[in-house]
Amino acid sequence: MDKLITEFDRALRTVFAPAASLRPHPDAELAETELDSAARRHAAGLMRVNHCGEVCAQALYQGQALTARDDKAREALRQAAHEEVEHLAWTERRIAELGGRQSLLNPLWYAGSLAMGVTAGLIGDRWNLGFLAETERQVGEHLASHLQALPSEDARSRAIVSQMHIDETQHAEMAVTLGAAELPLPAKAAMRAMSKVMTSLSYRI
Repeated sequence: MDKLITEFDRALRTVFAPAASLRPHPDAELAETELDSAARRHAAGLMRVNHCGEVCAQALYQGQALTARDDKAREALRQAAHEEVEHLAWTERRIAELGGRQSLLNPLWYAGSLAMGVTAGLIGDRWNLGFLAETERQVGEHLASHLQALPSEDARSRAIVSQMHIDETQHAEMAVTLGAAELPLPAKAAMRAMSKVMTSLSYRI
């Protein structure tokens, strides 16, 4: 019962409570630049998508850690989740600075991602880690595309996304080192399709 309460509290904090970062925000030393209203809305939309992705990551890691069998895998998932909390804090603050808001669909994405994480863990640790590795690879690609799409003058958002990209790449490498299995192509394609739906909706809602 205590474990269930702890995990429920973690879910509530992820979706509804402000996140905190132990590391300095990557944009802390950068000055704010003037953006026109269209560029500001676009940047806020992209950062909302990134924040939503971090909400999903928390749920995935929570579900995967709950059902992981190997202690090393479980600890790696929890460590990755801890770093993702910092990403939550960075994107959360940047959205507010840009005059935007978080996605209204975050509770829905969290619930769905938690179910996926639990399922991945039940299949087995190698596949669990494989799901983590592929998720982080796809997130890395997504962040790289945002570095191209963000307004060139928005140095603060770009600094945040750049550091997130570095961290996600390291998470994928960690999973491979721990013995991640390579997911079959249909599974990768399904993950990309689901990600496209999530990003498209979160940009607007």
